[in-house]
Amino acid sequence: MRAKRPVVRSALAALCAVPALAAAQSVTLYGLVDTGVEFLNHVGGGDTVVRMPNLSGTVPSRWGLRGTEDLGGGLKANFVLESGFGADSGSANQGGRLFGRQAWVGLQNQWGQVSFGRQYTMLFWAMLDTDILGPNAYGSGSLDSYFPNARADNAVAYKGKFGGLTVGATYSLGRDTVNAGPSPSGTNCAGENPADSRACREWSAMLMYETNWWGVSGVYDSQRGGPGAFGGLTSSALKDDRLALGGYMLLGNAKAGLGWVGRRNEALAAPRSNLFYGGVAYDITPALNLAGELFYLKYRNSPNKAWLGAVRASYAFSKRTSVYATAGYIGNGGQLALSVSSAATGGSPNVGGTQFGSMLGIKHVF
Repeated sequence: MRAKRPVVRSALAALCAVPALAAAQSVTLYGLVDTGVEFLNHVGGGDTVVRMPNLSGTVPSRWGLRGTEDLGGGLKANFVLESGFGADSGSANQGGRLFGRQAWVGLQNQWGQVSFGRQYTMLFWAMLDTDILGPNAYGSGSLDSYFPNARADNAVAYKGKFGGLTVGATYSLGRDTVNAGPSPSGTNCAGENPADSRACREWSAMLMYETNWWGVSGVYDSQRGGPGAFGGLTSSALKDDRLALGGYMLLGNAKAGLGWVGRRNEALAAPRSNLFYGGVAYDITPALNLAGELFYLKYRNSPNKAWLGAVRASYAFSKRTSVYATAGYIGNGGQLALSVSSAATGGSPNVGGTQFGSMLGIKHVF
């Protein structure tokens, strides 16, 4: 019996260690629901529509799981699984993916995080603070639908923060495996093709510096085409590149941001364009916030251009529940027919037309 006691003690020690190991891992369920009722005029040149959008309000609706495990020695394992959905009908967004917003796993220590899976490109992180309205129904996504969809499948990402400096990069072996029709939700560019190693690759690189009251960022994002890809990028010889520079400042109850995005889309007859934006958000009271932003898009050597102005007022009943009213106006020039709204598809005006939109909504965070 004495010979068996060390074995028994080892078994008891292992069982006692189980709660400690379990406590080292945490998993959180989180999400938000944001929807409302929208009015648009001049749809198709003259009609109006009243609808409940499925893509965005102030932000897109989503739910997800995120977790971390302490592996010891400053090393952690992390993961995020995040699903986007339309609150109007409960349908899955991002081309019907189960976890279309994010699905990645990675390791993190004092030198940064390396992650693998479907995840944001560095364009998202660079514009997060400089674009004041972000994915609001009326905002930058109305002029460039890639901004609220800046993600890549099959991606390896690195992001590290060293004092005020943040550096990051992504590289995708096949940027978008989903065919969702002519839509940024799924652009049919799966890549990972042994016959064409360049097809559908994506890469991005970012530098950002932040203090307690201001920050600046620069990012380059490049997408290659492939056979059958949407947006005219039907060959791996074609690229859609964006260089973005921006900054923001915090002053008392106000936040101001501005930026520039230079784009070269080789699938277009006039490939080069410039987008300028600037906005301000102000806390009138701790519960009431007012924000506004202006955008100007111009294609080089082309009459195509558009400008957009948007405002939003939001009132927070609590940290989790708020209501809002937002409105926007767009003017198109040349052959452009961009809708003021990125909250849902199917609302474009005539070529060269103008459009007004407004929305009342509610957002709840959990």
